[in-house]
Amino acid sequence: DVKMPRMDGMELLTRLRENTSLPVIFLTSKDDEIDQVLGLRLGADDYITKPFSQRLLIERIRSVLRRYAAVAPTTAATTTAAPSHVIVRGHLELDDSRHLCKWKGDGINLTVTEYLLVKVLAISPGHVRSRDQLITAAYGESVYVDDRTIDTHIKRIRRKFREIDQSFDEIETLYGVGYRYKD
Repeated sequence: DVKMPRMDGMELLTRLRENTSLPVIFLTSKDDEIDQVLGLRLGADDYITKPFSQRLLIERIRSVLRRYAAVAPTTAATTTAAPSHVIVRGHLELDDSRHLCKWKGDGINLTVTEYLLVKVLAISPGHVRSRDQLITAAYGESVYVDDRTIDTHIKRIRRKFREIDQSFDEIETLYGVGYRYKD
């Protein structure tokens, strides 16, 4: 968005372009032609104004990703791959660079939020994380989320793990305090 707290979208795009060619689409209520031209000149791949159609947004994202994929293989061949950061806790394996989660060798399909929650719990086994800490880890500080949302995510995470292993009980609830990954 062009209008963001602390740093506007144009400044963020300028900083991003210094270090990366990551695809960027502006989705903003600023619909002046000068803002659109400036955003595209600064390196945005597309500029969509609100209100917008979800179908149109999805198609524009697909279009940008097609263009990006057509260019990415040549750039990837000239750079070395970043080392994979894998966290292993007993039967749990989390691979950040590939967004993979495995339990006892079997892959578990987690959403981004679920993955972040499992990761923050697994990084410090035995340490209790409050709902507020988990919200910040998953959503950042600038997003308001009801603290019971975390309970729903944890319930879904447990269900996904139990589809593979009925005895999964690594994520513990400490009523009135928060959650922890078993030590």
